[in-house]
Amino acid sequence: MPVYAYKGVLDSGRTTKGFVDADSDRTARQKLRRDGVFLTELAESGAAAAAPGRKKSKAPASRSLNFEFHWPVSGMDLAVATRQLATLLGAGIPLVEALGALTDQVENARLKGILGVVRDRVNEGTTLADALASGGVFDNLFVSMVRAGEAGGALETVLQRLADYQEGQVRTRNKVMSVLLYPAVMLAVAAAVVVVLVTIVLPQITTLLESLDRPLPVYTRAIIAFSEFLRGWWWAVGLFLMGSFLGFRAMLRTEKGRYAWDGFVLKVPVLGKVFRHLSVSRFTRTLSTLLAGGIPIVRALDISQHVAANAVIGEAIAQARESITEGSSIAGPLKASGHFPPLVTHMVDIGERSGELEAMLGKVADTYDEQVENSITRLTALLEPLLILMMVGIVLVIMLSTLTPLLEITSSIS
Repeated sequence: MPVYAYKGVLDSGRTTKGFVDADSDRTARQKLRRDGVFLTELAESGAAAAAPGRKKSKAPASRSLNFEFHWPVSGMDLAVATRQLATLLGAGIPLVEALGALTDQVENARLKGILGVVRDRVNEGTTLADALASGGVFDNLFVSMVRAGEAGGALETVLQRLADYQEGQVRTRNKVMSVLLYPAVMLAVAAAVVVVLVTIVLPQITTLLESLDRPLPVYTRAIIAFSEFLRGWWWAVGLFLMGSFLGFRAMLRTEKGRYAWDGFVLKVPVLGKVFRHLSVSRFTRTLSTLLAGGIPIVRALDISQHVAANAVIGEAIAQARESITEGSSIAGPLKASGHFPPLVTHMVDIGERSGELEAMLGKVADTYDEQVENSITRLTALLEPLLILMMVGIVLVIMLSTLTPLLEITSSIS
């Protein structure tokens, strides 16, 4: 049954919006009218979310609704929905009814529409994995795990594992973003302070210094020249920064550029170690989850290669996958690459020989998750005073460069 998104006005005069299940556009209008809703807009949200740009309704309002229902679906939204679906299936509710109940519970507009389409396709006889694959927000890992769960009759268990995995990835991502966001904000504040001093405060002091007709120190002349350049060529600086940003993004889209950047990131002091551990943690956690879900090792390595989110680490994983197809072990290529810590290769080797690779990978992921968390905590505690000192230093240099000549003149006069 299609899911329609609507906007309208209640009998009380208040505006309202939401979703309604109906067999057709006409039925949706009748149902909403019985509920006291006077429609202003109506569109089939599931179709809009599943196939952007394809018109499903001749109503003019559907074009304005497309923008609203294409907001990105966050990892936490997927984790919560996966957990709820596993709970519903665990309670013995049939899959189609569970998807219908999940559609009503989800708050994200785009995900709600996609789940509505998934429910309809499953009701028509499509497997859940195939229906999810056409949704546009479920990655290969998610679809492969669900397909394996359906084939093995353990869909509820697989969904629970997927929810655990997604929640863990969200927590790790949030921790990394926290350590990156703080210095970014501090640097932005420092840049704003410098711009205000150089473009507003400094020109007024410069006029006073030039009126004294005295030789100025070298550092004072340098600050004044920088101020004049910034005020006269601000547009060129802006174009240069924008061009540099666009060029960097274009470089990352190329295979060689991405590989060079990821290799550079791994070599950065302190931060490189954190990003290496983060990639290793994601790889081992993903591979452990996939193997636990019944995914063949070659397919699991192929998916894990992309989840690592680092081209250098991914190349080492690809070599391990080729080694597996030739009948060799995983640990050998990982160790030969030099990009995996000895703990990882030893644990993988032990897991392969003992037949407990899944458990060993999980322990490795737990270890490196803890190391990443500790490293981020230490970096955050260290960056705060360093960034404050940097801001104070920049302001102090600018102020001393302008105040020193005035103090010298005052001293000579007295």
